[in-house]
Amino acid sequence: MKEKLNQIREAALNAIDTATDATLEQIKVRYLGKKGELTAVLRGMGSLTPEERPKIGQLANDIRESIEAAIAKKVQEAQAKGLERKLRAEKLDVTVPGTALPAGHIHPLTKVRRDLEDIFIGMGFQVVEGPEVELDYYNFQALNIPENHPARDTQDTFYITDKILLRSQTSPVQVRTMEHRKPPIRIISPGRVYRSDALDSTHSPLFHQLEGLVVDKGITMGDLKGTLETFAKKMFGENTRIRFRPHHFPFTEPSAEVDASCFVCGGKGCRLCKGEGWIEILGAGMVHPFVLSNCGIDPEEYSGFAFGLGIERITMISRGIDDIRLFYENDQRFLNQF
Repeated sequence: MKEKLNQIREAALNAIDTATDATLEQIKVRYLGKKGELTAVLRGMGSLTPEERPKIGQLANDIRESIEAAIAKKVQEAQAKGLERKLRAEKLDVTVPGTALPAGHIHPLTKVRRDLEDIFIGMGFQVVEGPEVELDYYNFQALNIPENHPARDTQDTFYITDKILLRSQTSPVQVRTMEHRKPPIRIISPGRVYRSDALDSTHSPLFHQLEGLVVDKGITMGDLKGTLETFAKKMFGENTRIRFRPHHFPFTEPSAEVDASCFVCGGKGCRLCKGEGWIEILGAGMVHPFVLSNCGIDPEEYSGFAFGLGIERITMISRGIDDIRLFYENDQRFLNQF
């Protein structure tokens, strides 16, 4: 029996030495389990003499401990190797530059709005904002737009009630400002506006405007022209020229559509200006005396001018964009160009 126990120890230790993680548990069960080889040998101790039993029992315990110790050592070595592999795989070199993540940037409409604001702030204008949900009075009546005017038709304006609507222009900000301030007034009012237009390449039910207002003593059409010339040169280039074409707006008199010389061809005619040499950029005029009176300003003492431009239109012209829908579709291929 002693010889058999020693053979079991030798065989078990050899098996453990060459074992893998997957076979180690099988070896343990084979030699130390309830039906293992060591247990099977110990069941024959009943045939031993009383003097032999303690010796064989001690030997069996030594063999069990040596096998368990060998298994524990093997497990520890496997764990150490596994940890080493994991550390190698997860090793981080802190001196290696990190991977650059894509960063967001300013939307082209926001960029142009800020450029416009900077231009007019540089000329002494103040930025003023107002509510997008507006009263009919401020959006139309105070601006000298009669009830039967086409702009009041529900096909053009989003009405919430008969007297409340989504503003169709930022001009109500001018009225609110004149009601609460005494001249001199020099403001711009950028912001979102809403009109019930079908969506196509040049129209959108939501778009952005920037309107300007100057009210003081002795303001003339010449002041308006000088202001817009300065704006056009800063926005489109120093060689830009402007021209006024007679037009009609209910809230200005006289009124004009304002064109800028094409900054691509210099007025010679090209694809951008459709061969005309000029590009329409905004509407403007002298503030109508009725509008001044409606806001509590004496038109006999004060005069003023106003102008309004579409931020989308300015962006499309200056960036060579031919479809207004691109601004709102969040297509990364488009936005990444800016």
